[in-house]
Amino acid sequence: MNIKKGDQVKIMNGKDRGKTGTVLSVSKDDNRVTVEGLNLIKKRMRPKQQGKTGEVIAIPRAMDVSNVMLVCKNCKHATRVGYRTDGATKVRYCKKCEAPN
Repeated sequence: MNIKKGDQVKIMNGKDRGKTGTVLSVSKDDNRVTVEGLNLIKKRMRPKQQGKTGEVIAIPRAMDVSNVMLVCKNCKHATRVGYRTDGATKVRYCKKCEAPN
Protein backbone atom coordinates (compact mmCIF):
# COMPACT_ATOMS: atom_id res chain seq x y z
CA MET A 1 0.00 0.00 0.00
CA ASN A 2 1.46 3.37 -0.98
CA ILE A 3 -0.66 5.63 1.29
CA LYS A 4 0.51 6.53 4.80
CA LYS A 5 -0.99 8.36 7.75
CA GLY A 6 -0.66 12.13 7.31
CA ASP A 7 -0.62 12.08 3.49
CA GLN A 8 -2.76 14.47 1.43
CA VAL A 9 -5.09 12.44 -0.79
CA LYS A 10 -7.76 13.20 -3.38
CA ILE A 11 -10.96 11.14 -3.50
CA MET A 12 -11.59 9.71 -6.96
CA ASN A 13 -14.94 7.89 -6.44
CA GLY A 14 -18.01 8.25 -4.29
CA LYS A 15 -20.05 11.10 -2.92
CA ASP A 16 -17.00 13.25 -2.06
CA ARG A 17 -15.31 12.85 -5.48
CA GLY A 18 -12.75 15.58 -6.20
CA LYS A 19 -12.23 16.67 -2.59
CA THR A 20 -8.90 16.45 -0.81
CA GLY A 21 -8.07 15.68 2.79
CA THR A 22 -5.51 14.27 5.20
CA VAL A 23 -5.31 10.56 5.99
CA LEU A 24 -6.19 9.89 9.65
CA SER A 25 -5.66 6.13 9.73
CA VAL A 26 -4.61 3.25 7.48
CA SER A 27 -5.72 -0.36 7.81
CA LYS A 28 -3.38 -2.58 5.79
CA ASP A 29 -5.35 -5.74 6.61
CA ASP A 30 -8.56 -4.40 5.04
CA ASN A 31 -6.92 -2.06 2.45
CA ARG A 32 -8.90 0.88 3.84
CA VAL A 33 -8.08 4.48 4.73
CA THR A 34 -9.93 7.11 6.78
CA VAL A 35 -9.74 10.68 5.47
CA GLU A 36 -10.31 13.69 7.73
CA GLY A 37 -13.66 15.40 7.09
CA LEU A 38 -14.64 13.21 4.11
CA ASN A 39 -16.95 10.21 3.62
CA LEU A 40 -18.88 11.26 6.73
CA ILE A 41 -21.70 9.25 8.27
CA LYS A 42 -24.16 10.50 10.86
CA LYS A 43 -24.17 8.63 14.15
CA ARG A 44 -26.87 9.06 16.77
CA MET A 45 -25.44 9.28 20.28
CA ARG A 46 -27.49 8.54 23.35
CA PRO A 47 -27.26 10.95 26.27
CA LYS A 48 -24.43 10.11 28.70
CA GLN A 49 -26.05 11.69 31.76
CA GLN A 50 -29.58 11.94 33.00
CA GLY A 51 -31.24 15.20 31.96
CA LYS A 52 -29.02 15.67 28.87
CA THR A 53 -30.21 15.34 25.30
CA GLY A 54 -28.85 13.00 22.66
CA GLU A 55 -27.01 14.32 19.64
CA VAL A 56 -26.20 13.48 16.03
CA ILE A 57 -22.50 13.58 15.19
CA ALA A 58 -20.68 13.15 11.87
CA ILE A 59 -17.85 10.59 11.83
CA PRO A 60 -15.44 9.93 8.94
CA ARG A 61 -15.81 6.39 7.67
CA ALA A 62 -13.06 4.22 6.17
CA MET A 63 -12.98 3.80 2.39
CA ASP A 64 -11.10 1.51 0.08
CA VAL A 65 -7.58 2.64 -0.77
CA SER A 66 -8.32 2.21 -4.49
CA ASN A 67 -10.72 5.19 -4.28
CA VAL A 68 -8.01 7.69 -3.29
CA MET A 69 -4.85 9.04 -4.96
CA LEU A 70 -1.87 10.68 -3.34
CA VAL A 71 -1.51 14.44 -3.92
CA CYS A 72 2.08 15.39 -4.77
CA LYS A 73 3.65 17.98 -2.44
CA ASN A 74 5.62 19.49 -5.30
CA CYS A 75 3.21 19.72 -8.28
CA LYS A 76 -0.07 19.64 -6.25
CA HIS A 77 -1.70 17.07 -8.58
CA ALA A 78 -3.21 13.67 -7.77
CA THR A 79 -0.66 11.18 -9.01
CA ARG A 80 0.45 7.59 -9.02
CA VAL A 81 3.39 6.71 -6.80
CA GLY A 82 6.61 4.95 -7.71
CA TYR A 83 9.42 3.62 -5.55
CA ARG A 84 13.17 3.87 -6.00
CA THR A 85 16.09 3.02 -3.76
CA ASP A 86 18.63 5.60 -2.65
CA GLY A 87 21.35 3.48 -1.15
CA ALA A 88 19.69 1.45 1.59
CA THR A 89 16.47 3.52 1.80
CA LYS A 90 13.30 3.07 -0.22
CA VAL A 91 11.79 6.41 -1.35
CA ARG A 92 8.36 7.21 -2.84
CA TYR A 93 8.28 9.57 -5.81
CA CYS A 94 5.65 11.30 -7.95
CA LYS A 95 5.19 9.68 -11.38
CA LYS A 96 4.35 13.09 -12.95
CA CYS A 97 7.15 15.35 -11.74
CA GLU A 98 9.64 12.75 -10.40
CA ALA A 99 9.87 14.61 -7.06
CA PRO A 100 10.26 12.55 -3.87
CA ASN A 101 7.21 12.42 -1.60
